[in-house]
Amino acid sequence: MKLLFWFGLLVCLLVVAAVGLSAYGAKRWRDSTRSLTRGLEAARSDDKAASPFPKRYDARELEGLPAPVQRYFRAVLKDGQPIISAATLNMAGTFNLSPTGAQWKPFTARQRVITRRPGFLWDARISMLPGVAVRVVDSYIAGEGLLHATIQGLFTVADARGGGELARGEFMRFFAEAPWYPTALLPSQGVLWEAVDDASANATIVDGPITLTLLFRFNDAGLIDSFRAELRGAGVGNEMVMLPWEGRLSNYQVRDGMTVPFTGEVAWIRPEGPKPYFVGTVTSLTYQFSP
Repeated sequence: MKLLFWFGLLVCLLVVAAVGLSAYGAKRWRDSTRSLTRGLEAARSDDKAASPFPKRYDARELEGLPAPVQRYFRAVLKDGQPIISAATLNMAGTFNLSPTGAQWKPFTARQRVITRRPGFLWDARISMLPGVAVRVVDSYIAGEGLLHATIQGLFTVADARGGGELARGEFMRFFAEAPWYPTALLPSQGVLWEAVDDASANATIVDGPITLTLLFRFNDAGLIDSFRAELRGAGVGNEMVMLPWEGRLSNYQVRDGMTVPFTGEVAWIRPEGPKPYFVGTVTSLTYQFSP
């Protein structure tokens, strides 16, 4: 009986310690993401004071744009649409944690996006085992990129931050996801469009020292079907490898008068073929508009 008692006591102590560590890790994670969110919002406030950009969409700015781009904006926006200044998305889906195989795990995430100065913060929880999760922050804030991942908010498994290719790759993500906040793709918001063919066009955007171009392809309804970058930095172990990067968008719905995609799939294009790593669906979406 004594042995059983001490065994039970040990189990109880271990459970209490695990719960305590989990609570501590969750608090650390919240504090960290709150600090990053303050940085994201501060960059927005600093830029807003001298913003020369219009506050509403004027359909006349479509004149001279490539035909598929004109069809896209006519399909997703109405003349006079307020310009999006920020968006908050909640999403759920599956994420492949293996760079070479298939290790798909369910995730939920909250993403905050600021359109000017361009930036975002993706705060995700990827379930590994019952009660065990990887917490991931992916962000582009004030011209710097960040990819930080921990187990339970306690043990760091990835931590990359700064400028260079990392910042470029995170800014590329912001741009590729702009169909969620489509006014950010307008020429009046700083995007240069160039024709490729009747179903695709290149779009170029600039933030500070970073200039990048993505190829957008459009479907028969005029909506963006996919995007592609010829080179984006992919983390493989402790190295960054430059690979083509593609994504597909679907499940378009109307929100606040705009037609936006609610489902996306993203893949690295490796020598042996496409390697999907993200499949997600937006579960809620709210906007803030320029005053």
